[in-house]
Amino acid sequence: MSTPFLAGLAIAGAALAGKYVIQAWQSFKARPPKPRLRKFYDGGFQPKMTRRESALILGIRENAGTEKVKEAHRRVMVANHPDAGGSHYLASKINEAKDVMLGKTKDGGSAF
Repeated sequence: MSTPFLAGLAIAGAALAGKYVIQAWQSFKARPPKPRLRKFYDGGFQPKMTRRESALILGIRENAGTEKVKEAHRRVMVANHPDAGGSHYLASKINEAKDVMLGKTKDGGSAF
């Protein structure tokens, strides 16, 4: 008498577990995709900053306009300003990147 009861209980448990697995799988498939982490530029700075490197530092395209360059420079400098705990070295590189993008470069390169 207890054998059919235990068999029925096992089947009911398996059906209930299967139902929850199917629901979990459907909600997993329906979730929005996770945004991928932004890959940053690997490596150090070039001895003489190029337009490509300055665009990577500022986070803009190489052919960006003057206003985009100034806006990007301001955004990056606010995040890395020496008065707010940023590095003097990075601040000089950010300023150099802005100068390269605006065409105000000198042949001397960075002070560091």
